Amino acid sequence: MRNIVFAFSILVCSLPAMAQDQAFNYTVQKSVTARQGAVASAHPLASLAGLKMLQQGGNAVDAAIATQLALAVVYPSAGNLGGGGFLVAHLANGKELAIDYREKAPGRAHRDMYLDDKGAPIVKLSLDGHHAAGVPGTVAGLFASLPYGKLKMAQLIAPAIELADKGFVITAAEARSLNNLRKDFENLNTRPVAFVKQNEWKAGDTLIQKDLARTLRLIRDKGAAGFYQGETADKIVAEMQRGKGIISKADLKAYKAATRIPLRFPYKGYTILTMPLPSSGGVILQQLLGMTEKYPLAQYGFHSIAAVHLMVEAERRAYADRAEFLGDPDFVKVPVKAITQPQYLASRMQDFNPQQASSSTKIKAGQPKESEETTHLSVTDAQGNAVSVTTTLNGGYGSRVVVGGAGFILNNEMDDFSVKPGSPNMYGLLGTEANAIAPGKRMLSSMTPTIVLQGNRPYMVTGTPGGSTIITSMFQTIVNVLDFGLSESDAVNKPKFHHQWQPETVYVEKGFPDSTVAGLKKMGHKVDNRNAIGRVELITIKNGRITAVADNRGDDSAAGY
Repeated sequence: MRNIVFAFSILVCSLPAMAQDQAFNYTVQKSVTARQGAVASAHPLASLAGLKMLQQGGNAVDAAIATQLALAVVYPSAGNLGGGGFLVAHLANGKELAIDYREKAPGRAHRDMYLDDKGAPIVKLSLDGHHAAGVPGTVAGLFASLPYGKLKMAQLIAPAIELADKGFVITAAEARSLNNLRKDFENLNTRPVAFVKQNEWKAGDTLIQKDLARTLRLIRDKGAAGFYQGETADKIVAEMQRGKGIISKADLKAYKAATRIPLRFPYKGYTILTMPLPSSGGVILQQLLGMTEKYPLAQYGFHSIAAVHLMVEAERRAYADRAEFLGDPDFVKVPVKAITQPQYLASRMQDFNPQQASSSTKIKAGQPKESEETTHLSVTDAQGNAVSVTTTLNGGYGSRVVVGGAGFILNNEMDDFSVKPGSPNMYGLLGTEANAIAPGKRMLSSMTPTIVLQGNRPYMVTGTPGGSTIITSMFQTIVNVLDFGLSESDAVNKPKFHHQWQPETVYVEKGFPDSTVAGLKKMGHKVDNRNAIGRVELITIKNGRITAVADNRGDDSAAGY
């Protein structure tokens, strides 16, 4: 949506003004500076919904809840009620939060549920349709976050209800996305859905979601029980029965968000606050920063051959460890402390050759002694609260199954388990028994909502979607700011690269320096181009000045005042 005029004022007190029953329109704001608070998210209307809460006396947690609810309406490819996510927060009183509302495997799930009679993975079964869905966690996560805000849910959910009820104008990119998936929506659903209409979608059309508005009102009036019990739960289970899915009323009623202890570690005078397991993101981010910290990255220079080579080799080793060790800590013992110790990280880089690429076939996991369609939002307020939230349906539009009469899309998160240990998932990530399917288990994730503290105050609030590229995008964003000294806009928007051990390829975005690519190839790296990597939302707070930047790779937008 690069052709949209960047004209909307950031000094707003509500969603864009409109006549009664007229659809919401909007424009994109890629960067704002503010003093009181700011929101950066994947959609302008969602960012404005969050900003509205700040201006009405809410704090950053309130804004994060309102933004997530609005994204469930205006960003259906990843914003959701039928998925899950993670929240990391640093509150003004010094309290640090990590709320885990990752989806869970249903009670009828089992280790071999996606294998054929010969033990081979049935790839589509864990990706498309009713059987791919885990028990949704988003609504439970919103209510687990609510006690840390100041406003009531009725106020926070109001913008989302209005957006669903009256509709919003879609862009050309959104129209293409809906048109491309028309056959999937028609073939995978048992009831008509709002995402399909008689003629093809086009820019300027209005997407109205009356069923979703009703579901949101039930949540407003009945709390979490308005989703996990009663009418909405009945609709979910009826949808499962029509489509041969396995989520039950018992699964829904039993779902609870989990409060975790945030992962906290130092980096070059700063403190990194990020998500612990079942997100692999925080652990691997700590490994990546720990493996490279002793090297003079700033001296090497941004996008230099030396810097990229070093970072790729750290990624190669960290992702090998991810495949071997990481899973849901409620089900398996994970040696987090051992694989993040400085001595262990130093040992992982002992065979690093500054002049030559390693071979992933020879790089194995260490020996410790102990969907890219995700969405992210970052929020900060005048009181010093900072919130970083990443949520997902896994693949674009999740399972493509809309709950009949309820209007929301179910996730296809079951693919994030090791469907068969040693076989890759949709992102090419390998897994072992640690991430095998089990009833009630949370699947491993790459989501990495992160806050960087300077002293004990927020300095950066950041995160991104991108499946397996999330962690490497966060690694680069942090290094871009703290080591290379890039501006916020450049730290977010300059071309990124990615390596994940297997496949043995360094992926680079369009615009990556040709000289660096040539140098990497000379070292023995296989380098290939790919489409956009991530969509980072970054907020920095420096001397009371807030700068929020939304990624150019999408229709992402920042709002502040």
